[in-house]
Amino acid sequence: MAENPGDYQESVPHGQLGIIALPGCERMAQQVDAYITGWRKEFVKARPKGDILRRYVNDSYLIEARIDRFRTGEAKAVITQSVRGYDLFLLCDCFNWGVRYNMNGEMRRTSPDEHFASLKRVISAAAGKELRLNVIMPMLYEGRQHWRSGRESLDCAVALQELVHLGVKNIITFDAHDPRVQNAIPNCGFESVPPAYQMIKAIVNNVQDINIDKDHLMIITPDEGGMKRSIYYSHMLQVDLGMFYKRRDYSVVRDGRNPISAHEFLGGNVEGKDVIVVEDMIDSGDSIIDVCSKLKELGADRVFVCASFGLFSMGLERMDAAYKAGLFDLIFTGDMIYTPPDLLERPWHVSVRMSKYIAYLIDTLNHDMSLSKLLNPADRIQRLLVERGYRLG
Repeated sequence: MAENPGDYQESVPHGQLGIIALPGCERMAQQVDAYITGWRKEFVKARPKGDILRRYVNDSYLIEARIDRFRTGEAKAVITQSVRGYDLFLLCDCFNWGVRYNMNGEMRRTSPDEHFASLKRVISAAAGKELRLNVIMPMLYEGRQHWRSGRESLDCAVALQELVHLGVKNIITFDAHDPRVQNAIPNCGFESVPPAYQMIKAIVNNVQDINIDKDHLMIITPDEGGMKRSIYYSHMLQVDLGMFYKRRDYSVVRDGRNPISAHEFLGGNVEGKDVIVVEDMIDSGDSIIDVCSKLKELGADRVFVCASFGLFSMGLERMDAAYKAGLFDLIFTGDMIYTPPDLLERPWHVSVRMSKYIAYLIDTLNHDMSLSKLLNPADRIQRLLVERGYRLG
């Protein structure tokens, strides 16, 4: 039996629900659609027939949209059915490098820029006939280019303004690198959703012998930018917090950024303790390997890493070597962006499923209800830990 998500289903939907998956998001969209379909079918079972809005319950809420490519690399979007009056939710993974297309006879990987262009094409194909446009972009496009240093572009702010100009009313992302970028679109709904509950649940499910108390566990933030995120974990688990300070070489620019010259630890004693490193993303893996190495030098017992997004842009071999060297035990990453099949086979990796959470967000927004309880999962985290027998404090 499908789980009933809450009382919000008693409210009137904003409009008929429609979900469009951009290329690379098909699997996630199917999982989300299955949850919402199940919830609504269960909800109407006990309702009088005339009490249900027309087309509230469907066998599927997915709407097909294609990105047709010309051989030059140009493209167009085609929506295969009417979307007039729909409350449309567009799922877009700008970092899915597993999507390929033919250009001049060669198969090319789709870049983040091209994914974002496809999103704008689908919005254009809807032609303003929809009742409301909502974009769910798990990892925010150009989210790391959120502030200007010298004569640089402000790509994330410009991209958000483009979406609002095209008619988007709500933008949902996860663990934005810096959520203050929403200041670029003050009159549009923007939510940076924390996956803390799903990460903590994955840890207690996969590490059966973990002790959650101040004597055995510590939360670590690998840089000062992630302090707020780690404070939340520390508060929810009622354990101490430590931080690494990234010392960068600002005289050098490598791959578009100043390289890290050293990690300096600020915090209490980690000797003999398990530690959870909380990060928004793992890109090349260099930074997280260095942090794990420093923690082992300081005497930490087991090292677990929670990262919302696992990019591993430099390949998995360096992570394999670090795992074999005993630098970390498990890495948890959300499945909101493309996960290469090779990564799923790694013994050190746990994929944290997020489709149910996204389904909650879509269903709640479609009913025009508050997201507050979903954005702050404190009660669910505490209930989970009590159910698993942890005594906090």
